[in-house]
Amino acid sequence: MKTTPFLDGEALVSKRLQSLFSCQNARPGRFTDVELTRLTPFQRALLVTDGTVTRFIETYTLSPVEITLLRQEAQKLPEGHIWLELSCDEEIVYREVLLQTPSTEGRAQHIHAYAVSEIVPHRLPKRVWDGVTTGKQGLGRLLLRSRLETHRELLWWGIERGISLPDVIKHLENEPFLSRTYRVVADRIPLMLITEKFPVQASVLENDR
Repeated sequence: MKTTPFLDGEALVSKRLQSLFSCQNARPGRFTDVELTRLTPFQRALLVTDGTVTRFIETYTLSPVEITLLRQEAQKLPEGHIWLELSCDEEIVYREVLLQTPSTEGRAQHIHAYAVSEIVPHRLPKRVWDGVTTGKQGLGRLLLRSRLETHRELLWWGIERGISLPDVIKHLENEPFLSRTYRVVADRIPLMLITEKFPVQASVLENDR
């Protein structure tokens, strides 16, 4: 009788985590691996959460999280986009936001995430697109309030260094981020591609150098 090889807790969780990300082998070369034991429970949960990241962070930290729009502009694709299933010269909206807890008396500002999104505007319901144009709400909340049936298709994750960051987080240049990339899909059609980058302590990479 065949038996299933025993996997310890970390190996089992690692195997299940990899199964959640459908295109881990296709991730960009700038990403590197990290042992899950180096990450905190909070960071591991950020990797796999399927709800709005802002709400999750607020609930976990018991702190308000503000979304600051850094950049949002329409762009024409110079070539086809495999993950958004778009052809050359089609239009997307490129968006950068910062998720942070603002400074208050007795508490310093805390940056939770830097997110980059590529959005296909003509595939969004008008109510969602109108919310995007204001730049005042996170994409997750806009989709949730629209009641549009969507799901997040997790593509890849890893550690990457901050490169060419906006001025407001320039002090994190070359520092490590725990990053994940996923597509938001509705009716089998990709609406947007999002990469969320969470600052982590450099110590998580110490033994990987």
